[in-house]
Amino acid sequence: MSSKKPLLICVVGPTAIGKTALSIEIAKAFQTEIISADSRQFYKEMKIGTAVPSSEELATVPHHFIQSKSIYENFNVGDFEKEALQKLDTLFKKHPVVVMVGGSGLYIDAVVNGLDSFPEVSSEVREQLNKELLSNGIASLQKELEQIDPVYFKKADMQNPHRVIRALEIFRSSGKPYTSFLKNKPSYRPFETQFIGLTADRELIYNRINKRVDTMVTSGLIEEAESLKTHKSLNALQTVGYRELFQFFDGEITEKESIEEIKKNTRRFAKRQGTWFRRNKEIRWFDCTTRASDIITVIKNAL
Repeated sequence: MSSKKPLLICVVGPTAIGKTALSIEIAKAFQTEIISADSRQFYKEMKIGTAVPSSEELATVPHHFIQSKSIYENFNVGDFEKEALQKLDTLFKKHPVVVMVGGSGLYIDAVVNGLDSFPEVSSEVREQLNKELLSNGIASLQKELEQIDPVYFKKADMQNPHRVIRALEIFRSSGKPYTSFLKNKPSYRPFETQFIGLTADRELIYNRINKRVDTMVTSGLIEEAESLKTHKSLNALQTVGYRELFQFFDGEITEKESIEEIKKNTRRFAKRQGTWFRRNKEIRWFDCTTRASDIITVIKNAL
């Protein structure tokens, strides 16, 4: 690795595995700062349901992109790529090493490799798809996407209407499937990257997820979701932990069922995260019980 380029250390892995604690220890060891690449933690109105770092953790090391946006803002992966690269440019003037942490694989890939280039989509196409979602539900859109782009259908979160609509609007605008626009050549970046991944037995991850959801509920998740229910159509709120509670508020399921659904959907989310990150052959994997000091030693030796 070239010693002239600064280093971005990316800490990745499924939800509830301990990425926050490890990233803080790494940042302390290198006397640097942290960029959050968790797309759910950007929003200041969503604190409990997104498991943002505690105020004590945030005070230990400077963090960026934690609760820095509002759910009323349009903030997508392209915006994050642009703003995160600008922030890195500033941070690398002060620090030779910066840490980025998160479970949103697409957002990390955007910063490290660059985003794929997609055709323009007219507002009419997007509005039509949103009308179809409201009148027919997500199932018919999922079926259409499965027929026109089975590769993306298997890979992406089909319970997320934003993802489904995005893929369909690209197809309806261009006549080509979403996956046909995915490139293989990464963009140039003026920094090196090291990937550190945390892993654990599935049973352990699932137990951690279940406990975390219970803790969120006792910390006021239901009240937080209730305060946001009038804005449930916003993209930022189309996410696990809120979607299920909106169903409860609408009388579709009971409170107990909504909490069980949150646990189940978070476990599914963790499984998809694992699938995404396993594609990256550059990740150096560690069991989640590995001491942070041992992982830091490995990073330093690689330098």
